[in-house]
Amino acid sequence: MRRLTILAVVVSLALMGAGSVLAASIGQIRGDYLETRSADVYTGTCVANSEVNLAGDQAILAWKIKEGSWNGVSLDGLSVVAVAKANATLGDPYSNPYPAKSVVIVDERATLEQRSALQAFAQAAAKELLANVVKVETAPIEMVLGEGDQHGQASMAAGSLAGIQTRSLHGKDHLCGNEDVYYQPLTELQHAMPAYTLNDEFHGKGLGVNWKLSGKRSAFLGHFSYSTPATTISLK
Repeated sequence: MRRLTILAVVVSLALMGAGSVLAASIGQIRGDYLETRSADVYTGTCVANSEVNLAGDQAILAWKIKEGSWNGVSLDGLSVVAVAKANATLGDPYSNPYPAKSVVIVDERATLEQRSALQAFAQAAAKELLANVVKVETAPIEMVLGEGDQHGQASMAAGSLAGIQTRSLHGKDHLCGNEDVYYQPLTELQHAMPAYTLNDEFHGKGLGVNWKLSGKRSAFLGHFSYSTPATTISLK
Protein backbone atom coordinates (compact mmCIF):
# COMPACT_ATOMS: atom_id res chain seq x y z
CA MET A 1 0.00 0.00 0.00
CA ARG A 2 2.83 2.40 0.87
CA ARG A 3 4.48 1.70 -2.49
CA LEU A 4 1.20 2.50 -4.34
CA THR A 5 0.82 5.79 -2.47
CA ILE A 6 4.37 6.84 -3.31
CA LEU A 7 3.82 5.89 -6.97
CA ALA A 8 0.64 8.01 -7.14
CA VAL A 9 2.49 11.05 -5.74
CA VAL A 10 5.32 10.60 -8.25
CA VAL A 11 2.87 10.36 -11.17
CA SER A 12 1.00 13.48 -10.01
CA LEU A 13 4.21 15.48 -9.74
CA ALA A 14 5.26 14.32 -13.17
CA LEU A 15 1.99 15.48 -14.67
CA MET A 16 2.30 18.86 -12.99
CA GLY A 17 5.79 19.24 -14.38
CA ALA A 18 4.53 18.42 -17.87
CA GLY A 19 1.94 21.18 -17.75
CA SER A 20 -1.06 18.85 -17.81
CA VAL A 21 -4.65 20.07 -17.96
CA LEU A 22 -7.20 18.68 -15.53
CA ALA A 23 -10.99 19.07 -15.69
CA ALA A 24 -12.60 20.70 -12.68
CA SER A 25 -15.64 19.08 -11.10
CA ILE A 26 -19.06 19.95 -12.51
CA GLY A 27 -21.31 21.98 -10.21
CA GLN A 28 -24.91 23.20 -10.26
CA ILE A 29 -26.54 26.51 -11.04
CA ARG A 30 -30.11 27.05 -9.83
CA GLY A 31 -32.72 29.74 -9.37
CA ASP A 32 -36.08 31.18 -10.43
CA TYR A 33 -37.45 31.65 -13.94
CA LEU A 34 -40.15 33.84 -15.46
CA GLU A 35 -41.39 33.89 -19.05
CA THR A 36 -44.04 35.72 -21.08
CA ARG A 37 -45.16 35.21 -24.65
CA SER A 38 -47.35 37.27 -26.98
CA ALA A 39 -49.76 34.35 -27.39
CA ASP A 40 -51.69 32.36 -24.80
CA VAL A 41 -49.68 29.38 -23.57
CA TYR A 42 -52.49 28.00 -21.39
CA THR A 43 -55.39 27.77 -23.79
CA GLY A 44 -57.70 25.65 -25.89
CA THR A 45 -57.17 24.60 -29.49
CA CYS A 46 -59.76 27.07 -30.78
CA VAL A 47 -57.96 30.10 -29.29
CA ALA A 48 -54.51 28.77 -30.20
CA ASN A 49 -55.55 28.30 -33.83
CA SER A 50 -56.82 31.88 -33.95
CA GLU A 51 -53.42 33.21 -32.80
CA VAL A 52 -50.96 30.98 -34.64
CA ASN A 53 -48.82 32.95 -37.13
CA LEU A 54 -50.54 36.14 -35.94
CA ALA A 55 -49.11 36.27 -32.39
CA GLY A 56 -46.64 34.43 -30.20
CA ASP A 57 -43.49 35.59 -31.98
CA GLN A 58 -42.38 37.75 -29.04
CA ALA A 59 -41.07 36.57 -25.68
CA ILE A 60 -39.35 37.74 -22.52
CA LEU A 61 -37.30 35.27 -20.49
CA ALA A 62 -35.85 36.11 -17.07
CA TRP A 63 -33.55 34.14 -14.76
CA LYS A 64 -32.74 34.98 -11.13
CA ILE A 65 -29.74 32.93 -10.06
CA LYS A 66 -29.85 31.91 -6.41
CA GLU A 67 -26.49 30.20 -6.47
CA GLY A 68 -24.02 28.74 -8.90
CA SER A 69 -21.46 29.62 -11.51
CA TRP A 70 -21.05 29.52 -15.27
CA ASN A 71 -17.77 29.16 -17.13
CA GLY A 72 -16.08 29.19 -13.74
CA VAL A 73 -17.58 32.58 -12.77
CA SER A 74 -19.80 32.87 -9.68
CA LEU A 75 -23.24 34.34 -10.46
CA ASP A 76 -24.82 34.12 -6.99
CA GLY A 77 -27.70 36.59 -6.60
CA LEU A 78 -27.50 38.01 -10.13
CA SER A 79 -30.17 38.14 -12.84
CA VAL A 80 -30.32 38.18 -16.62
CA VAL A 81 -33.21 38.91 -19.00
CA ALA A 82 -33.59 38.07 -22.68
CA VAL A 83 -36.13 39.64 -25.05
CA ALA A 84 -36.73 37.85 -28.35
CA LYS A 85 -38.54 38.48 -31.63
CA ALA A 86 -38.99 35.41 -33.82
CA ASN A 87 -40.30 34.94 -37.35
CA ALA A 88 -43.34 32.90 -36.34
CA THR A 89 -45.26 31.63 -33.32
CA LEU A 90 -42.82 30.13 -30.84
CA GLY A 91 -43.69 26.54 -30.06
CA ASP A 92 -45.82 25.94 -33.13
CA PRO A 93 -44.79 22.48 -34.43
CA TYR A 94 -45.84 23.33 -37.99
CA SER A 95 -43.64 26.37 -38.63
CA ASN A 96 -40.02 27.33 -38.01
CA PRO A 97 -39.75 30.56 -35.98
CA TYR A 98 -35.97 30.82 -36.44
CA PRO A 99 -33.74 32.66 -36.84
CA ALA A 100 -34.90 34.97 -34.07
CA LYS A 101 -33.36 38.24 -32.93
CA SER A 102 -32.76 38.89 -29.26
CA VAL A 103 -31.63 41.53 -26.79
CA VAL A 104 -29.92 40.40 -23.59
CA ILE A 105 -30.14 42.56 -20.45
CA VAL A 106 -27.54 41.77 -17.79
CA ASP A 107 -27.60 42.78 -14.14
CA GLU A 108 -25.88 46.13 -13.64
CA ARG A 109 -24.36 44.83 -10.39
CA ALA A 110 -22.34 42.26 -12.32
CA THR A 111 -18.66 42.70 -13.11
CA LEU A 112 -17.52 42.59 -16.73
CA GLU A 113 -16.59 38.93 -16.29
CA GLN A 114 -19.96 38.15 -14.73
CA ARG A 115 -21.82 39.99 -17.51
CA SER A 116 -20.15 37.80 -20.08
CA ALA A 117 -20.98 34.68 -18.04
CA LEU A 118 -24.62 35.78 -17.62
CA GLN A 119 -25.03 36.14 -21.37
CA ALA A 120 -23.36 32.77 -21.99
CA PHE A 121 -25.65 31.13 -19.42
CA ALA A 122 -28.81 32.61 -20.97
CA GLN A 123 -27.76 31.54 -24.46
CA ALA A 124 -27.00 28.01 -23.26
CA ALA A 125 -30.38 27.79 -21.49
CA ALA A 126 -32.48 29.18 -24.37
CA LYS A 127 -30.36 27.68 -27.15
CA GLU A 128 -31.52 28.61 -30.68
CA LEU A 129 -33.87 31.34 -29.46
CA LEU A 130 -30.86 33.41 -28.35
CA ALA A 131 -28.44 32.36 -31.08
CA ASN A 132 -28.59 35.83 -32.66
CA VAL A 133 -28.03 38.44 -29.94
CA VAL A 134 -28.18 41.86 -31.61
CA LYS A 135 -27.71 44.00 -28.49
CA VAL A 136 -26.54 43.62 -24.88
CA GLU A 137 -27.82 46.11 -22.30
CA THR A 138 -27.17 46.59 -18.59
CA ALA A 139 -29.89 47.57 -16.13
CA PRO A 140 -30.95 47.10 -12.51
CA ILE A 141 -33.00 43.90 -12.47
CA GLU A 142 -35.53 43.11 -9.76
CA MET A 143 -37.40 39.81 -9.89
CA VAL A 144 -39.71 38.21 -7.32
CA LEU A 145 -41.74 35.00 -7.51
CA GLY A 146 -44.50 34.70 -4.91
CA GLU A 147 -44.75 31.79 -2.50
CA GLY A 148 -47.52 30.37 -0.34
CA ASP A 149 -50.66 32.48 -0.69
CA GLN A 150 -48.84 34.54 -3.33
CA HIS A 151 -48.11 31.51 -5.51
CA GLY A 152 -48.57 32.49 -9.16
CA GLN A 153 -47.82 36.14 -8.54
CA ALA A 154 -44.53 37.37 -9.96
CA SER A 155 -42.87 40.57 -11.06
CA MET A 156 -39.76 41.50 -12.98
CA ALA A 157 -38.37 44.90 -13.86
CA ALA A 158 -35.23 45.41 -15.94
CA GLY A 159 -34.84 49.14 -15.53
CA SER A 160 -37.08 50.90 -18.06
CA LEU A 161 -36.36 48.30 -20.74
CA ALA A 162 -38.57 45.34 -19.84
CA GLY A 163 -41.17 44.37 -17.28
CA ILE A 164 -43.45 41.47 -16.32
CA GLN A 165 -46.25 41.14 -13.79
CA THR A 166 -48.40 38.02 -13.32
CA ARG A 167 -51.08 36.49 -11.11
CA SER A 168 -52.49 33.01 -10.64
CA LEU A 169 -55.00 31.67 -13.15
CA HIS A 170 -58.60 31.79 -11.93
CA GLY A 171 -61.74 29.95 -12.96
CA LYS A 172 -63.01 33.00 -14.84
CA ASP A 173 -59.89 32.87 -17.04
CA HIS A 174 -61.28 29.82 -18.87
CA LEU A 175 -62.80 30.79 -22.20
CA CYS A 176 -63.80 27.43 -23.65
CA GLY A 177 -63.42 24.99 -20.77
CA ASN A 178 -60.86 22.83 -22.59
CA GLU A 179 -57.74 24.78 -21.68
CA ASP A 180 -54.42 23.09 -21.10
CA VAL A 181 -50.73 23.93 -21.41
CA TYR A 182 -50.81 24.24 -25.18
CA TYR A 183 -47.24 25.57 -25.49
CA GLN A 184 -44.38 24.44 -23.28
CA PRO A 185 -41.82 26.84 -21.71
CA LEU A 186 -39.00 27.94 -23.99
CA THR A 187 -36.32 26.53 -21.67
CA GLU A 188 -35.89 23.30 -19.75
CA LEU A 189 -37.12 23.70 -16.17
CA GLN A 190 -37.37 21.64 -13.00
CA HIS A 191 -40.89 22.89 -12.39
CA ALA A 192 -43.17 25.28 -14.27
CA MET A 193 -46.74 26.51 -14.02
CA PRO A 194 -48.74 28.78 -16.32
CA ALA A 195 -49.93 32.16 -15.06
CA TYR A 196 -52.03 35.13 -16.13
CA THR A 197 -50.12 38.11 -17.53
CA LEU A 198 -51.04 41.48 -16.08
CA ASN A 199 -48.17 43.26 -17.79
CA ASP A 200 -45.63 42.29 -20.46
CA GLU A 201 -43.59 45.13 -21.92
CA PHE A 202 -40.42 45.93 -23.79
CA HIS A 203 -39.15 49.42 -24.58
CA GLY A 204 -35.73 49.05 -26.14
CA LYS A 205 -33.76 49.03 -29.37
CA GLY A 206 -32.55 46.21 -31.57
CA LEU A 207 -35.67 44.18 -32.32
CA GLY A 208 -37.51 46.69 -34.50
CA VAL A 209 -40.56 46.52 -32.24
CA ASN A 210 -41.68 47.57 -28.75
CA TRP A 211 -44.78 46.30 -26.98
CA LYS A 212 -47.00 46.52 -23.93
CA LEU A 213 -49.41 43.61 -23.52
CA SER A 214 -51.81 42.52 -20.78
CA GLY A 215 -54.78 40.30 -20.10
CA LYS A 216 -53.41 37.04 -21.53
CA ARG A 217 -52.78 33.54 -20.21
CA SER A 218 -49.28 33.81 -21.56
CA ALA A 219 -46.78 33.43 -18.71
CA PHE A 220 -44.77 30.69 -17.04
CA LEU A 221 -43.24 30.72 -13.56
CA GLY A 222 -40.65 28.11 -12.76
CA HIS A 223 -37.39 26.97 -11.24
CA PHE A 224 -34.24 25.82 -13.01
CA SER A 225 -31.26 23.70 -12.02
CA TYR A 226 -28.51 22.89 -14.51
CA SER A 227 -25.13 21.24 -14.36
CA THR A 228 -22.48 23.84 -15.08
CA PRO A 229 -19.99 23.13 -17.88
CA ALA A 230 -16.66 21.70 -16.72
CA THR A 231 -13.74 24.10 -16.56
CA THR A 232 -10.12 23.16 -17.00
CA ILE A 233 -7.13 23.87 -14.80
CA SER A 234 -3.64 24.04 -16.25
CA LEU A 235 -0.96 22.56 -13.99
CA LYS A 236 2.49 23.99 -14.66
